[in-house]
Amino acid sequence: MMKEIKISSTTPQFFTCPISLELFNDPVTLCTGQTYDRFCIEKWFAAGNLTCPVTMQKLHDFSFVPNHTLNQLIHQWRINHDYDHDYHDYYDCYVSLSTFKHVLQSKDCSFEQKIEVLEKLGILSDDLCRKNGLIEMGFLSILMGLIFGEEISEEMMEFVEKSIDFALKLIPFCCMNDLNLLIEDSMFENFKKLFKNGNFMVQIKLCNLIELIFTSLSSPSSSSNSTLAKKIANDIELIQTLIRLLLDYRHNYDVSKASIKAILTIISSSNESSYRENMVKQGLIEALVKYISEIEGKETKSEQNATKALEIMLELESARRAFLTNGVKSGLKALVKMVFRVLGDDECSESAVNCLMTLCYVSEEVREEAISGGVLTQLLLLLQSQCSGRVKTRARVLLKLLRTMWVKDPIHV
Repeated sequence: MMKEIKISSTTPQFFTCPISLELFNDPVTLCTGQTYDRFCIEKWFAAGNLTCPVTMQKLHDFSFVPNHTLNQLIHQWRINHDYDHDYHDYYDCYVSLSTFKHVLQSKDCSFEQKIEVLEKLGILSDDLCRKNGLIEMGFLSILMGLIFGEEISEEMMEFVEKSIDFALKLIPFCCMNDLNLLIEDSMFENFKKLFKNGNFMVQIKLCNLIELIFTSLSSPSSSSNSTLAKKIANDIELIQTLIRLLLDYRHNYDVSKASIKAILTIISSSNESSYRENMVKQGLIEALVKYISEIEGKETKSEQNATKALEIMLELESARRAFLTNGVKSGLKALVKMVFRVLGDDECSESAVNCLMTLCYVSEEVREEAISGGVLTQLLLLLQSQCSGRVKTRARVLLKLLRTMWVKDPIHV
């Protein structure tokens, strides 16, 4: 949509980003006083760098502020140096965005008008997120307020769906701290109600949002997101909704698939045992056992995610106890089948072997059921397959563990 601005030899050096060496589109300044284009410095941090690119000073504060003065100087310089033709398109975007912003915020505009604006913004967003002040103009905060600021009626659902979809496009380019609006009790309550009662598409997108929130915890610039993550992970009603959606695969498989991804991200993103303990209390182990037992062979990636989630959860004594109490026969039958597949699936096989190993260590009943269920044949087939060396090593360890059963009850062999 917008033409690239060519950098001439007369361009002042301080008008160019030291990372991209191109004219600033959205200059922001770090605590070190160095200025970079927003997209470039966010990409630098996202790659795991913890320093200021120019000074190489280690950063303890990863926030940055828009450099409005420099932005205005570049704007004026472009006009004075005959960049009008190229820059008018660029500048007009701000005018259009101001209009769009007014429509979204106005109570006098209909939902149909707002949906039309969101559709236009969705088309523009791939370019605008990098090249102008879309983020700086506060669109993410506006969307958060529109989506979660009040209870949503059925007639608003299409608008909410479009809003969440657009917000998900903006989030990777924003400071994740903008999401902390959800910490407010009223907005968090509306988030839970929408998650519980929204249509399938809204529920899928909210699962995606939860996944993004917990994924962002690994970023050095988003430490404050831990408060929001903790609020989500420890909320009983919200976790119950996630688990219910996990088991909703008979009605809508895409919702179930999004839910298991969100659950896996939550339990993988932190060493907080309270997150996992809360999941156990709300019945996640029973849900995972039912899921992997009934979904067998229907969707490999979802089976991988579910088996990996069970592997992580079984590190907890409470989770092992829940499995042994409620899921021995059906759960073991599914895990034994996952040890070896004709088509091969290293990730699923490894997680299944690890689950069985954890359970066999703590229960003779599990060892007996596993052997009766044919785990020895499955492990031997796995060892003869083209799976990775790591998976074969785990399989040998499990075979060694089961040797005690071979000696005690050789009829199983």
